[in-house]
Amino acid sequence: MRNSTDKTKNTILNIAAILLALFLWQAASLWIKSDVLIASPVQVIGHLFHLLQTPTFLTTVLWSAVRIVGGFFIALAVAVFLSALAGRFPVLEIFFRPFLLTVKSVPVASFIVISLIWLSGNKLSIFISFLMALPILYNNLLQGYKSTDKKMIECADLFAFSPFKRFLLVRLPAVKPFLFSGCSTGLGLAWKAGVAAEVIGIPSGSIGEMLYYAKLYFDSADLFAWTLVIVIVSVCIEKLFLLLLKAIFAGLERAL
Repeated sequence: MRNSTDKTKNTILNIAAILLALFLWQAASLWIKSDVLIASPVQVIGHLFHLLQTPTFLTTVLWSAVRIVGGFFIALAVAVFLSALAGRFPVLEIFFRPFLLTVKSVPVASFIVISLIWLSGNKLSIFISFLMALPILYNNLLQGYKSTDKKMIECADLFAFSPFKRFLLVRLPAVKPFLFSGCSTGLGLAWKAGVAAEVIGIPSGSIGEMLYYAKLYFDSADLFAWTLVIVIVSVCIEKLFLLLLKAIFAGLERAL
């Protein structure tokens, strides 16, 4: 009963927050009185419905989503491999640290400009999404690896668990919360960095190209509408991926 009440309260608060944001947005639009500087929510939503009816909308969103999410999945695979190595051999953590700190510290715009020397615009968003998500995923997974209960490790040694059984029963439960947190943050960062790479690289038929031309022609409604699309698609993909992770973990727990 209490959980149901808390969920209802959170839903009401979320709706109230959205309505407040829309109210402030509308107030700012009325105060500035310039569609070029800031389009009203009504204009943006109307333009969004117009975008949904264009024949290239779906392919544009899919084009960007496949590359950005693809870069994230590559980062996840590499992070799993590197964090397992660093957790098993602490000396490797020291060797990996300067590279990951550099990636974490250098502004994404610098990496985009540098990467354009080596890569075409079509591949840029994949690489930048990978690069920005990697340190977040690696650090979270490594922290999860380190947080494994030592008594559980000793128990696994005592009963001579196979590497696979040790992974399922000892390592995976410890890593689970860190994996969810890293994936949630990493996916959001991959989207922001990936779209930024598209805006600079301007690959044909991408969301970044749409944002670039909206800025070029001072089309505020188009710019805000595509930004809204990015937010919606990013949130939906994140929620679906986390639900998939939960289903995988639930299946493994039932199997064990």
